[in-house]
Amino acid sequence: MSLETIAIIVLLIIFAIGASLPINIGVLGFVAAFIVGTLVSGLSIDEIYSIFPAELFITIVGITYLFAIIQKSGVVDLIAEWGLRLVKGKVGLTPWLMFMLSLVLAGVGTYGIAVVSLVAPIALKIAYKYKINPLMMSIMIIMGMQAGSFSPLNVFGIIVNGGMQSRDLTHSPAVLLVNCFIYFGLVALIVFILFGGFRFLKRQSTALDFVAATAEVIQTDGNEPAEKREGGLNLYKGICLASIVVLGILSLGFDVSIGFAAILVGFVLALIAPGKQDGILKEMPWGVIFLVTGIVTYVGVMEKIGVMDYVTALIADMGNPLLATLTVSYVGGFVSAFASTTGFLASVIPIATPILQDPTFSTNNVISAISASSSIVDLSPLSSAGALLLANVQGMKERVFFRQLLFTTGVFIALGPGFAWLLFVVIGMPW
Repeated sequence: MSLETIAIIVLLIIFAIGASLPINIGVLGFVAAFIVGTLVSGLSIDEIYSIFPAELFITIVGITYLFAIIQKSGVVDLIAEWGLRLVKGKVGLTPWLMFMLSLVLAGVGTYGIAVVSLVAPIALKIAYKYKINPLMMSIMIIMGMQAGSFSPLNVFGIIVNGGMQSRDLTHSPAVLLVNCFIYFGLVALIVFILFGGFRFLKRQSTALDFVAATAEVIQTDGNEPAEKREGGLNLYKGICLASIVVLGILSLGFDVSIGFAAILVGFVLALIAPGKQDGILKEMPWGVIFLVTGIVTYVGVMEKIGVMDYVTALIADMGNPLLATLTVSYVGGFVSAFASTTGFLASVIPIATPILQDPTFSTNNVISAISASSSIVDLSPLSSAGALLLANVQGMKERVFFRQLLFTTGVFIALGPGFAWLLFVVIGMPW
């Protein structure tokens, strides 16, 4: 068996173990990097250290540190409250409100699981109260969250844009975000229509009932609603909101590393309110950080020993870049349904490099198709986001909702990658 084949089999084993056992895939990635790198291929420890993605690590740590501070300040809850007040009892707009709320929260850097954990209790409470199908509401949350997750401020966007940049592949973070917004927005619209969402547009509830329903679930300790205790917008929350703009100016306007810029802005916020910093580091998604760096390190080892050249040759031998793109998209959808979307996104760009280098296709559209295909399946009840939805559903037995989520995931695996491929690669967006 060749070295390349062994390395690929190990990668598949990593995803299989990560999908079936509660073991962080990053741990498996580091273990595989050591075993395959040193014991099998003969790389030195120093060579493996040099492969560690230091820039990606700083970027993710910086962004998650800053947004842990912002989230703890109450700004995220405040954004949710503002959104809920916009609809003023218009029942038919609530699924779209949840879509937009999830999109905005993810777009400004809130990690996907945190978005679902905040929005799902509110949305599914409203769905139960106003007899909106909880499956439709759940899909709207996930589609909105994924539409915003490819923002340059979110982990998914950071991974994809960083992978493209590290390989000098033409890319545009703005186009990736817009493409994903279009794709997930279209899926949300289709779902809204299929579930009869338009009939809810004719229904109107009183604003008082609506606010009461939402306030009932936005609680942290069973006492007074959280938004009342927080007191709305104050000076510190205003500064936290402004810090997002400052981060964009530093990273985009002055070309400062977004990771170091986020750490700098977070440090300033810490100086302004040192009493609010207790537990900030504990709230950062260290499991995700470990996962990404571990997988990327192992993928780097694979690249070092020539596996990517081997896979590149296999894809090139297909002789049909359209078919190759469709194949990678479906692999992404299937793997991500049972394993880590984050881990797959961290490993897919090196594998898809020959497609991305094909001059007959837009690299932005190809990576958009792969990214969308890999993330649409996060509704799965086997994923963390799906489990949160399952935990918050009301008026339905959990096992029934579990089957509904699982069946819908199967539909998304079957149709989602094909739709993304058709939209971005076959038809092609105008940019």
